[in-house]
Amino acid sequence: MSPTAGSFVLSAETSSTGIAAVFLDRDGVLIEDSGYPHREDQLVMMPGAAEAVRRLNGMGYVVVIVTNQSGVARGLFSEKQMHDFNALVVRRLAAKGARIQAVYACPYHSEARDPAYFHADHPDRKPNPGMILRAAADHDIDLKRAFMIGDQPSDIEAARRAGIPGFRFEGGDLDRFVQDLFGN
Repeated sequence: MSPTAGSFVLSAETSSTGIAAVFLDRDGVLIEDSGYPHREDQLVMMPGAAEAVRRLNGMGYVVVIVTNQSGVARGLFSEKQMHDFNALVVRRLAAKGARIQAVYACPYHSEARDPAYFHADHPDRKPNPGMILRAAADHDIDLKRAFMIGDQPSDIEAARRAGIPGFRFEGGDLDRFVQDLFGN
């Protein structure tokens, strides 16, 4: 089924002074969700990922990754490994002309093995909107000109709580999904 924007008009162009942005989940949207990916050999881009980001960049959107990473809290990998892997994702996309403005990752979880990462309901952990709201403040993003693409209900709920439209990507070609959002 093709996504629809409903009454929301997707457009990066307006007279607003803030920046237009698209928030993307990482696992299941930009990369295949292989279950807590954190090593280079686990990095498999979704079909059309680079093309989708490049298309959004070309339309005037900055692209920001917002990702829950409970693998840190669960002791599966370190916070440094998480940051290194996120940087690798950004470099792989950049090598194909796709620009990521920033990456926000939430390593906190209510079932943390490491007490440093325990939080019953961290404001950054989706479905909470903390990462979206922080990115908006950090990068002068106009939330009236922003939307989210995620693969989980928690992504869509985070978007709703941030006051932006959320679109559910259920796999396939991400570029085709983005084209369908804009009616192309």
